[in-house]
Amino acid sequence: MAKLATDYSGLDSLSDGTRKPATPTGESTTLPAILLGAGFLLRLAWAHSTFLNGDEGLHYSISVRPSVALTYKESLTTAHPPLLPVFLHYWSWIGNSELLLRLPSALAGTAFCWLMFIWLKRVLDRGVAIIALSLLLFAPPMIWLSAEVRQYALLWFFGAASLLFLELGVSELSKRMMLLSSLSLYLALLCHYSSFVLALVLGIYGLVRICSAKSPAGVTAVWAVGQMGALTLVLWLLRNQVSRLKAEGMPQWISDSYLRSSVFHPGVDRVTPFVLGATFRFFHYLFAQTAAGALGPLLFGIGLLLLVKNHHSSAESNRPSGIVLALLLVLPFIINCSLALAAIYPYGGSRHDSYLAMFAIPGIAIALARWRVSRRWVKPVAIISALGFCNLHPNPLGEYIQPKNQNRALMINAADFLRHSATPGSIIFTDEQGRLLLNYYLCGSAMGGLDWPWPEFREPHCPGNRLVVLNEWNFREDTFRERLHDLRRTYNLASGTTIWLFQAGWYIDKALDLRDEFARVGCNAPHEYGKSILICPAILGPGQIAKATTDHRGDSAQ
Repeated sequence: MAKLATDYSGLDSLSDGTRKPATPTGESTTLPAILLGAGFLLRLAWAHSTFLNGDEGLHYSISVRPSVALTYKESLTTAHPPLLPVFLHYWSWIGNSELLLRLPSALAGTAFCWLMFIWLKRVLDRGVAIIALSLLLFAPPMIWLSAEVRQYALLWFFGAASLLFLELGVSELSKRMMLLSSLSLYLALLCHYSSFVLALVLGIYGLVRICSAKSPAGVTAVWAVGQMGALTLVLWLLRNQVSRLKAEGMPQWISDSYLRSSVFHPGVDRVTPFVLGATFRFFHYLFAQTAAGALGPLLFGIGLLLLVKNHHSSAESNRPSGIVLALLLVLPFIINCSLALAAIYPYGGSRHDSYLAMFAIPGIAIALARWRVSRRWVKPVAIISALGFCNLHPNPLGEYIQPKNQNRALMINAADFLRHSATPGSIIFTDEQGRLLLNYYLCGSAMGGLDWPWPEFREPHCPGNRLVVLNEWNFREDTFRERLHDLRRTYNLASGTTIWLFQAGWYIDKALDLRDEFARVGCNAPHEYGKSILICPAILGPGQIAKATTDHRGDSAQ
C-alpha cells in the first residue's frame, strides 16, 4: 500500500511552477504492469461473455465478403473508413468467435493506455501518468468499447502512438520518430472520422511544439511532409466516401435521430445551454455516472489552470511547457464543440466522442495528482473506490445493454430455438439489427453484406431458413402494424400463416409498447431471452392486418 500511495502521490510541485525531473531509469514497473494486466483481463472477460451487438454484426458482415475488393466496396456504404472491415477480412481467417474477433480491439485498447502512460511520464510526471493509466484502463466505456468489434480502440491506439512518436521526434531530434508519428496518424484516419479532429489537433500542437523547441530543419521537414500526407488522405476520404454518405442523407438522418442531442439545431437549440449540456453529457458518458458530468469538467478545468500556472518548459529535457500542454488538452474540445454547433460532427455523451478521453483524462489526472491529502493511502483508495462504483453501478448514456441481458448464452439459445422451431419455408421477420445478429448466430455468415439502396423488404440467403428483413434499423411501435400489412401484401400471405418475429439488440429494453403491438397481431406466446432478445410465432388472422392503419390512428377498435 505504501508503494501504491507513493505512485499516486502526484504533482504536488505544480503549485510553485516547477515540475519534477524526468523519472529515473530502473524505477519499479510493478504497479503499472498490474494495472495493465487487470485492465486487459477485464476486457477479455467482456469480449468472451457477451453476444455481438448490431454494429459489430455490421462490421463482421461486411468483412466476410468473398474478396477484399468487395469488402472495401461495401465498407463505403457505412459511416466509417475502411480499415477495420478490411483488417477483419483477413483476421477472420484465423477464426470468428466473439473473443477472437474482439481480441484486436482489446489489445489496442489496452496498449493505448500504456502509450498514454509513457507519454505522460515524459511530458509531466509519473504520478499523473499512474492516475491517468488507472482512469483510462477502468473507465467503463473505455472497457466496453475495447471489448467490441469496433474502430474506437484502434483509433485511440494509433492516435496515442502518433502523439508519443511526435514527442520523441521533437525531444530526441529524430526523423524516424517523426515518420512513425505520421504513419500512425494515417492509420488513425483510416479508422474513424473523429480522427479528422484528432489530426487537426495534433497538427496544430505539432507546429507549436516544433517552433517552441526550435527543432532542426530536417526534423521539421519530415513533420511537414507527414502533414501534407495526412491532408491528402483526408481529402481522399472526403471525396470517396464522405461525399457519398452526404448525398444519401446519412449525416442528416444521424443528426435527426439517435444523435439529436449532440448536434446543434438552429432555431431550436440555444448555444450556451447546448455547449454546457453537451459537455456535461460527455463527462457523464466517460465515467457512466451522472456526478461525473459535473465533477469531470471541474477537475479538467483545474488541471488546465495548473498547467497554465506551470508555464515553464524544461530546457534540459526539452519538454513542452504547461501552456503548450494546456493548449493540446483543450483544443479538441473547442474544435469538436464548434463542429457540433455547425452540425458537422456530434459533441456530447456518445461513443463518437470517446477519442476525447485521451485529452480529458490527463487533465483530470493532473488535478487529482495535485490533490493534497493528510494520509497517502486516501488518494488511491478514493480513486479505486470511485472506479469500482462506476463499474458496478453504471448509469450510462447512449446504447447500452446490461451484461446479464447480453450474455452470449442467451443468443446461442435463441438461435437454437429458431433453428429447431421455425419450420422450413416459414418466414422469420426481423429488422436490420436483427438481420446482422442472425447473420452471425443463425445463418453462418451466409447472407453476405449490405444492399444499397435498400428495398423495403429483403430476403437474404440463410441456409435452412426463410429470412425477410425490414428496411429499418429496428421495429417501431408507431409503424409496426403498417409494415406488417406491407409484408403480408408483398408476399401474399394468407390468413393462418405463421411468421416468426425476431428482435434483438439495442432499444428492446424500452420497447414495451412494441411488445403490445406484437400481441395485437397474433404474437401471444413470446419467447424472451433476457430483456434484449424476443422471438415470437405470430399467426395472421383474417383482416387483422388490413385494418392496421386505421386501428393505429384510433379510428376503430380491434
